[in-house]
Amino acid sequence: MKSPRTIAALVLLGGILAAYVAFPIFGQGPLDRFIPDYVLGLDLAGGAHLTYRIDTTTVAPEDVTDAVASLRDAIERRVNFMGVSEPIVQVASSAGEQRLIVELAGIKDINQAIQQIGATPYLEFRVPMMIPGEGATSTPQEVYVPSALTGRYLKRARIEYQQQTQSPQVGLILNDEGAKIFEELTTQYVGQRIAIYLDGAPVSIPTVNEPITGGQAVITGNFTIEEANALVRSLNAGALPLNVELIGQQTVQSTLGERALSDTFRAGIVGVIAVMLFMLLYYRLPGLVAVLALCIYISLSLVIFKLLPVTLTAAAMTGFILSVGMAVDANVLIFERTKEELRLGKTIKGSVEEGFHRAWSSIRDSNTSSIITSTILYYFGTSFVKGFALTLGIGVLVSMFSAIVVTRMFLRAVQLNETDRMRVLMGDKSKK
Repeated sequence: MKSPRTIAALVLLGGILAAYVAFPIFGQGPLDRFIPDYVLGLDLAGGAHLTYRIDTTTVAPEDVTDAVASLRDAIERRVNFMGVSEPIVQVASSAGEQRLIVELAGIKDINQAIQQIGATPYLEFRVPMMIPGEGATSTPQEVYVPSALTGRYLKRARIEYQQQTQSPQVGLILNDEGAKIFEELTTQYVGQRIAIYLDGAPVSIPTVNEPITGGQAVITGNFTIEEANALVRSLNAGALPLNVELIGQQTVQSTLGERALSDTFRAGIVGVIAVMLFMLLYYRLPGLVAVLALCIYISLSLVIFKLLPVTLTAAAMTGFILSVGMAVDANVLIFERTKEELRLGKTIKGSVEEGFHRAWSSIRDSNTSSIITSTILYYFGTSFVKGFALTLGIGVLVSMFSAIVVTRMFLRAVQLNETDRMRVLMGDKSKK
């Protein structure tokens, strides 16, 4: 079994590696090509906040909800194709109107984005075609090319269920002209696949089992309800186009975002340094252990923010800074419980273990309540509230690991040769 000092050294080494990933201050290193940069939100990176009015007069009242949802999905897909980091596309109601809110962080060509967002979603059916390879001995490749059948021939798509298995499937209803085109295509391509594309991206590539007549078809597969709903929305986005009108535009300059990021970062640094100084002055050697654990906690949290990735807004940064205080609070509980055991005359080893045991229930209950609150805020809050809730929730989870695992490993390593000194520095000068 490895000694406590060996385990603590490995934990410290892992913390140094996490710090290298979280703070790439030494330029381009060997890991930088595999690790993404932080994703900054609109308020920190700059960008555009666009508000659109949705014209729902072209659809029946009972279809408005589905049509708006289909439009939102199509717009979000388009924004993703533009390469925008973590775009926010959501529907809101105002003064009896349906509105579409689009937030594009870090966008450079706003006019191009507006032009691309405002276009009507385009649905098309593509058929397979073999093309020769580039080399003399290379094999031919299959590609999908546009056919005469487009979304304007599709009346609507809907979810249906197989009679025997009750598994979901997607039904298509075409108008008369579309039914004729579809019958010709399915007759010609029996046993092959016909691809369904929305805005140039495939959403489904079903196989034609037999010629389809009557203008009604079914797309089968191992769909879940969520997958079938998503496909229906994609199909209806091209079949039920809704016009959108840009009625509001707010631009956040990158310089303002950089200033906000700098101010937020500076505030966080000051707060963390103040907490570290308090722990060092009040708890001395155990405080130093807590500071090391806190540094590892910050590095691990930031690495998680990079890898998920988490969109960092000013609100999200606030949630993370708040979680730092909660991480320190767990160490305070542990140290105070340990001091109580020392005053009862127990050994340092027994006091540390009992201190962790007694503090665990308080740490568990307080952090559980924070996680529940963060979860509720994330699922029911707006975009900025979600950012705050997500970073707070992640921070609380990592802080539990930091306090219960990292701090304990370090204390076990230190106590081997520092028994009497730790007893004095933690406030119990009595000798057993």
